[in-house]
Amino acid sequence: MNWISYLLAIGAGAANPAQAGANAQLGKSLASPGWATVWIYLSGMAAMIVASLLTRSVFPAADKISDTPWWAWMGGFISIASTVAGLTFAQKMGSGVFTGVSVTAALAASIILDHFGWVGFKVHPASLVRVAGTALMVIGLWLVAKF
Repeated sequence: MNWISYLLAIGAGAANPAQAGANAQLGKSLASPGWATVWIYLSGMAAMIVASLLTRSVFPAADKISDTPWWAWMGGFISIASTVAGLTFAQKMGSGVFTGVSVTAALAASIILDHFGWVGFKVHPASLVRVAGTALMVIGLWLVAKF
């Protein structure tokens, strides 16, 4: 993995609070988290269609589609929960606490997924050091929420 990958990951992570804030404001302005979520996914889909066309991305072959595990199709469905949570709680909790809770929960879930090699991840055991790192995240989250 090269340094550009890390920069892109940092950029994506840094964009999460802004996205949560924008989504929350959309939900508040529309007074409907459900319709705000529909708009968020429609606009995202439109952006990805344009990006795919601009990059001349080839539509996947039928065998690629049929060989894909069932659970790999659930990403969009699963992401609805985090989108609705952001719409509902980000402004109430504040960006720091909401993002901290989201990232800490993601880290804990990631350690479990890595440990068991679920959803296509390579097995990476949940060592004491990795668990301690997550515990430190919880402590850091408490400090952000408290002060």
